[in-house]
Amino acid sequence: MADAFVSFAVQKLGDFLIQEINLRLSLREDIQWLRNELLFMQSFLRDAELKQSGDQRVQQWVFEINSTANDAVAILETYTFEAGKRATHLKGCTCICRKGKKFYNVAKEIQSLKQRIMDISRKRETYGDQGKSNQVTTLRRTTSYVDDHDYIFVGLQDVVQTLLDQLLKAEPRRTVLSIYGMGGLGKTTLARKLYNCPNITSSFPTRAWICVSQEYNTMDLLRNIIKSIQGRTKETLDLLERMTEGDLEIYIRDLLKERKYLVVVDDVWEREAWESLKRAFPDSKNGSRVIITTRKEDVAERADNRGFVHKLRFLSQEESWDLFRRKLLDVRAMVPEMESLAKDMVEKCRGLPLAIVVLSGLLSHKKGLNEWQKVKDHLWKNIKEDNSIEISNILSLSYNDLSTALKQCFLYFGTFPEDRVVGVDNIIRLWMAEGFIPRGEERMEDVAEGFLNELIRRSLVQVARTFWERVTDCRLHDLLHDLAIQKASEVNFFDIYDPRSHSISSLCIRHVIYSRGEKYLSLDLSNLKLRSIMFFDPDFCKMSLINLSVFQHLYVLYLDMRFDNMSIVPDAIGSLCHLKFLRLRGIDDLPSSIGNLKNLQTLVVNEGGYPCKLPRETADLINLRHLVARYTKPLVHISKLTSLQVVDSIHCDQWKDVDPVDLVNLRELSMEYISKSYSLNNISSLKNLSTLRLFCRQGQSFPSLEFVSCCEKLQKLWLRGIIEKLPNLFSNSITKLVLWDSLLTKDPMPILGMLSNLKNLILECAYKGKEIICSDNSFSQLEFLHLGDLSKLERWDLGTNAMPLIKGLGIHNCPNLKEIPERMKDVEVLKQDHIG
Repeated sequence: MADAFVSFAVQKLGDFLIQEINLRLSLREDIQWLRNELLFMQSFLRDAELKQSGDQRVQQWVFEINSTANDAVAILETYTFEAGKRATHLKGCTCICRKGKKFYNVAKEIQSLKQRIMDISRKRETYGDQGKSNQVTTLRRTTSYVDDHDYIFVGLQDVVQTLLDQLLKAEPRRTVLSIYGMGGLGKTTLARKLYNCPNITSSFPTRAWICVSQEYNTMDLLRNIIKSIQGRTKETLDLLERMTEGDLEIYIRDLLKERKYLVVVDDVWEREAWESLKRAFPDSKNGSRVIITTRKEDVAERADNRGFVHKLRFLSQEESWDLFRRKLLDVRAMVPEMESLAKDMVEKCRGLPLAIVVLSGLLSHKKGLNEWQKVKDHLWKNIKEDNSIEISNILSLSYNDLSTALKQCFLYFGTFPEDRVVGVDNIIRLWMAEGFIPRGEERMEDVAEGFLNELIRRSLVQVARTFWERVTDCRLHDLLHDLAIQKASEVNFFDIYDPRSHSISSLCIRHVIYSRGEKYLSLDLSNLKLRSIMFFDPDFCKMSLINLSVFQHLYVLYLDMRFDNMSIVPDAIGSLCHLKFLRLRGIDDLPSSIGNLKNLQTLVVNEGGYPCKLPRETADLINLRHLVARYTKPLVHISKLTSLQVVDSIHCDQWKDVDPVDLVNLRELSMEYISKSYSLNNISSLKNLSTLRLFCRQGQSFPSLEFVSCCEKLQKLWLRGIIEKLPNLFSNSITKLVLWDSLLTKDPMPILGMLSNLKNLILECAYKGKEIICSDNSFSQLEFLHLGDLSKLERWDLGTNAMPLIKGLGIHNCPNLKEIPERMKDVEVLKQDHIG
């Protein structure tokens, strides 16, 4: 996929030459030359991609070509947009004069690109005779994932039990449990295992998790503790922003003093970080606990004079080999000679889990003995004095083995703050906006998910959460986050603003801001053709401070602003004609100029927060694929948006005015505030709908649900609200089903058991009866079943041949269900948080 950008640029240049038939001859010749040269480079790019792992210069060369291709597209898109505006608003000689000036500017910029292309071509000769390696095959999303955090605990079950005993022992004093060890040993994963253990969740009614990292802000940490306990309601957020550090400490102490709590303080680098927090944790002599993870022995030892300190050990050689085999994609393909090579490499990992799983992911994508031997030879060049492999070499080698497209996708994770959980939908939509995902017969969203799955298979990206067997959230290990930032710096992929030096690279087309956003905006950014600006600054709250006129080439504008002071979006937002991804937080209103963003693919506003006002002009966003916004005004003409793939958080009273017949691409619909008086029958017109989430108003009933049987491609269905009568016929295409707060009075199992493709069923507060009956031959494909908050359920009758494929069973808050069917007693127990 190294030529993805170039292919896109070649297509754009060709389209431009066809559309602009009146171009001056000299300009047409220059553009034709540029197109031909880029077309010629594509074949070299494919070879260069295969050589990158051996030469950093080749990688830099590939990125230079991609950068030039991007700039070519930006120039043409700007010209086309301006020409379109003039054709509409200008006439006569004025139009001719301005058009001539514009041609002059385009000609100058094209000449500059020609010079860059010639420089790049000269460099190509340097790399013409490099050796080749096998190309990586991108794995699509044919394999679903389950949460595989447990792989890290090969051989460490005794450690888990020891630490659980310490947390649960009858010691009333608030104590601190410290886990320390080098990066890559699995400290955070171990803490997460303890945090989510059923015995822990039932023993500690109040739990909170914060990540400290090297650069921390004590006030933000204190706020995060409160948010973790109380949630992110408007009242809480408003209150927190008005508090001083002392106020926050007192608030947490008052919040926790009557509670038995467990707080995880992850990734502590300095003693001062813990000292600044511990005053907020009261000791009410009720058995509360704090877990600290750190790489520093002195931090662990001095956290609590009477606490428990555990040094995380390395894996034994036998445990290391077991872990390697578990993560290898195809163990059967490993012939004896390959096994011998692998054992040598695993031994040199010295029992470090992260190194082992990344090595396994790398070798999984190398075919044959020769390829495995090349990996070993490369690693042996940098062997340490203690005869072990430096983990950074394994991580770098795995990164270098990626295709250019996958490299870009991996590097993009580095833009997010360290330890940040990243939503899969979020990162996929960003990749699409940046142009990393090639257009073809497959949906770009599916191709992007395939890219993510490959990064996960290689253990370069960790699974943070799954739902319905699909990864929904992911993260980078901090060592891999460091690698992403390092590699991004080497090729000017993105730059993170440093407020101390008040500087940022002018060579990077992507800027990331973690703090002091107002200070960043005081820089002279007028001459930069920035493609992406990402604000993760919690203190930045005024979008009006951004001079949008200097960001005319933006593809991505990502603003995570505070909710406490709702910001106004300036009209100039409509001038960002190339914008493909717009994410806004803390926004009260959007201007009508938003309708000018004809290239916009993703619009996310106040996700999970307060409603905002979307103007009617939003319906002019003809290329919009993802609309995620809780909004207060009806969007009557949403049916015009024929490219829509996802509509999230629409109100039912807005949907009733929608004619969905033209929404031929809509795959996912999430609707709120449903009442019995509304009809949902027009949903059946969505012929490609695969995911449907419907949420009633509090205490309200659904209208008739018979329409569901007409949704021929519906696979995932989530219904939250009272269902007075379950339809006798659901669509047989349904594979995942959630019934929540349904309060059914009649046993639903006879109807649900007939769904021939149902694999995952969640019943949460869904049934008020005392008995469920699963007859013979019912639930023929069911693999996972959750029963929750069925307070009156007493008996479960399971037919001999029912649920033959069941893999996992979760039961919680069913106090009167004294016994489960005998056959279910050996089925894996699913955690409650798997429900989501």
